[in-house]
Amino acid sequence: MTLDARLRPSLSAMPEDLGSPAARQRLHDVVDLMRDMSASTDPKIVVERYGARARTLFQNDGLVSISRRDMPPGTLRITRFSGWDTAPDPWKERDRQPVITGGVLVDLLYADRPTLINDFRCPPDDPAYEFLSKARAIAAIPHYDGGVGLNMVVSFRHEPHTMDPEKFPEFVWMSNLFGRSVKSLVLARQVSEAHDALDREARVVADIQRALLPAKVPDVPGLRFATYYQTSKNAGGDYFDFFDLPDGRVGLLIADVSGHGTPAAVLMAIMHAIAHVGRNEPGEPGKMLSSINDELTSRYTASESIGGMFVTAFYGVYDPRGRSLRFASAGHNPPRLRVGFAGTRGPVLNLDQARGLPLGVVGGWTYEDFRVELDAGDAIVFYTDGITEAFNARREMYGTERMDAILAHGHADAQALLKALLDDVARFTGETPPNDDRTIIVATAHP
Repeated sequence: MTLDARLRPSLSAMPEDLGSPAARQRLHDVVDLMRDMSASTDPKIVVERYGARARTLFQNDGLVSISRRDMPPGTLRITRFSGWDTAPDPWKERDRQPVITGGVLVDLLYADRPTLINDFRCPPDDPAYEFLSKARAIAAIPHYDGGVGLNMVVSFRHEPHTMDPEKFPEFVWMSNLFGRSVKSLVLARQVSEAHDALDREARVVADIQRALLPAKVPDVPGLRFATYYQTSKNAGGDYFDFFDLPDGRVGLLIADVSGHGTPAAVLMAIMHAIAHVGRNEPGEPGKMLSSINDELTSRYTASESIGGMFVTAFYGVYDPRGRSLRFASAGHNPPRLRVGFAGTRGPVLNLDQARGLPLGVVGGWTYEDFRVELDAGDAIVFYTDGITEAFNARREMYGTERMDAILAHGHADAQALLKALLDDVARFTGETPPNDDRTIIVATAHP
């Protein structure tokens, strides 16, 4: 214990000075009001609780809440009245709120200033008579928004000369603080509702996006596939696809759109459409990427709306007749090739021969083809950078070395090898959520 702590007297030893019994009761009532209001985030409930307790706290006989927000000049809406059994939600049920044109309430609201009248009588022919017929003393307090009293609370008592002018400034202050807190709750609810709407839309986009991915892996003699796809948000920019080609060949495309979320998912869907219906040559990797690139740059990425976005992509064509993979790359992560022979595991190679620009950057770019032959036992991992750039809690990056270690001592079966990789990434990252989309395609060569 520090010296200051030893010298500091305990709170229980300090005598409280809360004034007279009336002052203590008023403090108790105020604390109860604040506690009650803080227990809810629904502005309608908060207003109801404040109104019920404020009548006791300020010793009022009733109140009328009015608003000119979004109303024509000279008119207002009655948003709340103490004589109603149930009040409509001022922010959701405006059609149930009475509208008044002219009269004493309109005069008070559009005067745009606090008003205290201790000898008040509402004329029987006034539009507000049904609300103020019993009022003999009124306190009209505007709630300012943007410097203008758009809303107002009119408290009243049944006896004249019963409102203390000395306390009126305090009531104006407290009432406006309450109005600001209610507006904050309304804004918070609107933000929450907007977020929920966006989240629902994002989930729909994610469902549509997943529907664009292959429903199953291709059946290719001598080659087996396993795939994994995870977005960092509901929707993402990773994309993979397979193409059935003549002579038993299969095309494999993996791509990563810059950015995250819905914008990346939209460009991913555009690329899917170009790859499937564009004027491309899926049997020629370099020409396939060049065709997609020209379409993206001429029609999409050059526009101001999505300017600056690009796509990294790797496209390969596997021919089972010669067990060969022809491939081209547009700035994508080079696949990792594990060489297997005679029942042993050989080195892990980096297929980085192809080094083209990402798609959507420069039109007319030519992508060069390269070729590698596969033997039984070989395994290739195609991936997006969400795998190798996964971080743990210490901000360390997973990297390619850890991936290579799993490959070098991994399984011959594609699905088992994929599981080993995913388990290793999960062990490395722990509870750290993914900061990027993650896609892996594992292909293993068999006799």
